Formats: sequence, C-alpha cells, structure tokens
Amino acid sequence: MFSQDRSKQRKFLANSWQKHVTAQTLKPLELQLALIVQKHPEYHALINDINLEYFPEQGKTNPFLHINLHLALQDQLALHQPIGINDIYKKLIVIHSDIHKVEHMMMECIAEMIFNSQKNNTTLDQDNYLVNLKNLIKN
Repeated sequence: MFSQDRSKQRKFLANSWQKHVTAQTLKPLELQLALIVQKHPEYHALINDINLEYFPEQGKTNPFLHINLHLALQDQLALHQPIGINDIYKKLIVIHSDIHKVEHMMMECIAEMIFNSQKNNTTLDQDNYLVNLKNLIKN
C-alpha cells in the first residue's frame, strides 16, 4: 500500500472496498480503509474508477485523497505523533460530539500542511500543523 504510485494506491483501496462489499477476509489495513469508505456513501461508486481525475477548481473532492487523509490522521492518532495530537482530538470530540466531523476538521489541517510543503518545496511543518490544530479548539 505504501507506494508513490498513485495507480497502485488507488487499486489497493478499490480492492479493499470490493473485498469488504463481498464479505471477503480483509487484512488490517484493508479493513481500516474499508471502514473509512463505509462512512462515505458518496464515494462508494467512485472508488472503483481508479482512473478518474479530480480537480479542486471543478468543485470535486478527490475520494482517494480524502480517504487517505482519514488514514493519515488515524495513523497519527495511533502513534501519538505529533506529540499532543491525541489531546487536541479528545478536546475537539468533547466540543463537537461528532468523531467524523472532528476528523474532517483535523484533516483540513493535514491537507494545508501538505499543500504548503509542496508549494514551498519544504519539509512538512509539524509545528505550524499543531498550531492550526490547537486553533480548532479556540474557534
């Protein structure tokens, strides 16, 4: 799954979803991905078309990117990295009482960090990422 090849990543996700839909045995990562897709019925039909293109200026959300942002956040929470992320997550859940909404809020911060890193050709700025996450508590 951990590949720079977009096609391989998308195929792995699509295969994981199909295995879930057809009640096949899933490996832990496949199950994790399938459970994320399951929470997004708007993506169920799109996941199988791994060649579709998504452009923000068209107002379309890339389901593959969206699901991988969920996965990245879940991995950060499981690893307690960056330090402090779990406390922020718990506070946001208390404030919003909606885990999925909280994940989406936090994922926007991940996406912004990635965008800025790519735009500026720099490493990921985890300090600024944590500041942005903490600001979610204040807002």
